Amino acid sequence: MAAYAIAHFHSVEPCPDIVEYLRRIDATLEPFGGRFLVHGGNVETIEGKWGAGVIVIEFPDRERIRNWYDSPEYQQILGLRTAHMVADVITADGVPDGYRAADSVH
Repeated sequence: MAAYAIAHFHSVEPCPDIVEYLRRIDATLEPFGGRFLVHGGNVETIEGKWGAGVIVIEFPDRERIRNWYDSPEYQQILGLRTAHMVADVITADGVPDGYRAADSVH
């Protein structure tokens, strides 16, 4: 079942390190089947409060998220982002096709 790496970023300092990170991240995702579904863009808050933006990366499963995040290739560029971006990062499991909210009621 698909799983997602989700970053809610609060601030980003545009700088050469961020540019380098963006140039290199796609190559780190490919071996683990990761792909961007949302990458910043226009965010409209319709309830509550929200920071600057959101990033959603889909993976085939949660194990591949951890393998990607812990990979030497990603760890090599991670500091380029964390030194210049304040963000909360989580993982979340997807739901199967045909899932309905009522399925969660037991």
